[in-house]
Amino acid sequence: MVEAFVLIQTEQGKMAQVAEKVQEIEGVDDVDVVAGPYDVIAHLSAEEIDAIGKLIVSEVQTVPGVIRTLTCPVVRL
Repeated sequence: MVEAFVLIQTEQGKMAQVAEKVQEIEGVDDVDVVAGPYDVIAHLSAEEIDAIGKLIVSEVQTVPGVIRTLTCPVVRL
């Protein structure tokens, strides 16, 4: 199992709507609206890293109001 945090920048005033839609995506474990340079942070998990990438490109980035994403894979040390 691999995990990643996805930092999402949204259009102004769209944070809550984007968070709600992202939370509905299968593979998204948790979503929070945050303050700072990004507006929403999502925690994703999948069987392999390629599945995380496909999930972000085909699902997260297509949510209306999403401007940009930054993916941070979880590293277990």
